[in-house]
Amino acid sequence: MKLLLILLNIFFVFFTDKPLTGQPALSERAQAQRTKWNIPIDALDYPVNPLYLDSLRQMGITVHHTSRWFNGATVEMSQTKAQQVAALGFVSQVEETRDNSAQIYGPKRMTASRPIINYTDEQLQLFNLTALHQEGFEGQGILMTICDGGFYRANTLSCFRQAQELGHFDFTDDIDSFYGSTGTHGTECLSTISGIQDGFYGAATQAKYYLMRSEENQTESPKEMDNLVAALEKADSLGVNVFSVSLGYALFDHGSWDLNKNTDLDGQTTRCSRAATIASRKGMLVCVAAGNEGDGPWGTIGAPADADSILTVGAVDLDSIAGRFSSVGPSSDGRLKPEVCAVGVQTTLINPSGYIVTSNGTSFAAPLIAGLAASLWSALPDENNMQIRERIIRSSDRYSRPDYANNVYGYGIPDAWKAYTMTLTDIPLTQPENNHQKILYNGQVVILHNGQMYDIMGRKKRAS
Repeated sequence: MKLLLILLNIFFVFFTDKPLTGQPALSERAQAQRTKWNIPIDALDYPVNPLYLDSLRQMGITVHHTSRWFNGATVEMSQTKAQQVAALGFVSQVEETRDNSAQIYGPKRMTASRPIINYTDEQLQLFNLTALHQEGFEGQGILMTICDGGFYRANTLSCFRQAQELGHFDFTDDIDSFYGSTGTHGTECLSTISGIQDGFYGAATQAKYYLMRSEENQTESPKEMDNLVAALEKADSLGVNVFSVSLGYALFDHGSWDLNKNTDLDGQTTRCSRAATIASRKGMLVCVAAGNEGDGPWGTIGAPADADSILTVGAVDLDSIAGRFSSVGPSSDGRLKPEVCAVGVQTTLINPSGYIVTSNGTSFAAPLIAGLAASLWSALPDENNMQIRERIIRSSDRYSRPDYANNVYGYGIPDAWKAYTMTLTDIPLTQPENNHQKILYNGQVVILHNGQMYDIMGRKKRAS
């Protein structure tokens, strides 16, 4: 007897509505921070309708994770089931995000590393973070998330104090374990923030953190962007202050899914970029690697580095010269990208074997800036995320002459001590971004930026 193989693909299912009853999906910490920084609870904070999820499960459909911000769910089902789901009264749209018939690739190659004997002092001193550490500000009271593709041995390496990790979440459907051997990249990124051992000191060693996995090792598909949305929403619900992600998306296994660099990188197109903007407007400081395509055919940033109100981070060496590989901007709607830079050329880090090595990539520059932000925020705990972001930008060495011509350096390399010692009156209290204001328009809170209105999800609104 022949067995019929029914292929199950991944889809994002959009629901038509959701109840705004019960409690918002926020921890006590998250709600307290919303109150502290005067960020209202709104519809985005309530979970999707559980009855809709039950209906999908009763159809034999696997629900991977949900999105309260986009009112939908990432599910696994056949094309036939997808057609049935699209016809349901509570479903507004079904979008395929991964085709499991696509060629399965082996694990992605990691950047080669070589042993070194020098210390981390130079890369921390490049943005004057050591001075802040000497005052005792190293991320105390700040909650971080490091989101990546895996954290091999991060739960056992002696350079990490296990009490700093508060938990971990896996938003992928990879079969290998969270701390499995295929994911070394996240461990290396984490080390630049939290690692301590002889000859090595991270950028925010006192900050506590959650580890989150959204990158899948054997495919490249839009589902991974929805995994990242789920991670951002989870971090928001936990009251995370600083979110560091060294992932980017532009080209996929299926060319039909590829982004258009001239139109799609406007911060308003991909869900993961819009989610990064929402996270920023909910009080989180999101730090994203610019990407490593500067000397490649793509050349520019990917998603979510194009998001509004975040810190996109480029790579420089210890002489403040940009790495040729560091992806450039601007965003496709003309915003300066990256905003800032940190050491991403021969970055000193700790690999999963416990050795101090160097490696290249904006992947390592982004967590260094995230660590700087955590240390700075621990020194200024009453400020909000956009004030901390503004301090970092205004302290940067090119702030008075930003790199609009080439979009390689952005505002340049921050100075942590200068950011800390700026007078409060120098920092605007409006959020987000420099020229943004919250206004009431037709009974709704919208963001006004350079004369253009945006909704809370970062999408342009038309005047009516």
